Amino acid sequence: MEATINKHHGETWALIPLLQEIQEAIGYIPPESIESIAEALNLFPSQVQGVVTFYAGFSLEPKGKNVIRVCRGTACHVKGGRSILRLMKRKLGLDEGETSRDYQFTLETVACLGTCFLAPTMMVNKTYFGKLSPPKVTTILTQYGKEKGEH
Repeated sequence: MEATINKHHGETWALIPLLQEIQEAIGYIPPESIESIAEALNLFPSQVQGVVTFYAGFSLEPKGKNVIRVCRGTACHVKGGRSILRLMKRKLGLDEGETSRDYQFTLETVACLGTCFLAPTMMVNKTYFGKLSPPKVTTILTQYGKEKGEH
C-alpha cells in the first residue's frame, strides 16, 4: 500500500484513483492509511475521509472475498427481489452490510444495478446474475464456495 501511495505523491487530482487502487489491492481503505494518503497528496485528512465515506464503492472495513450486491430497485422489487434478499440472508447467515467471520462473503443491497431487464438481479464481485430464482441463487452460491446445506 505504501508503494501505491508513494506512486501518487503530490498528485492531488489522484485521490480517487489512489483509493481505487488500494481498495482493489486489499479490499478496503484501512482507516490508519487516511493520514498518510492525505500527506502524500497535500490534502487534509478530513478531505480524504470525506471522499472515502461519500462513495459507496469505498469501505473502511474489510469485506469478504465475494461481495454480493442484491438489487432493491423497482423492477427487481416487483419481480421478487425482496424474496431473493431474504433467501440470501438465510443462506449466508448475514444481514445487509455484514461480512462472514471467515471473510468469504459480504452481503449488500444497492438502489439499482442498472439491469432491470434481467430482474431480479444481483452481482457477485463484478459478475451480474439475473432472472433469479431460489434454485438459481443456490447454484450461484455453490459456485462461489458456499456449501449447499450451510447457513
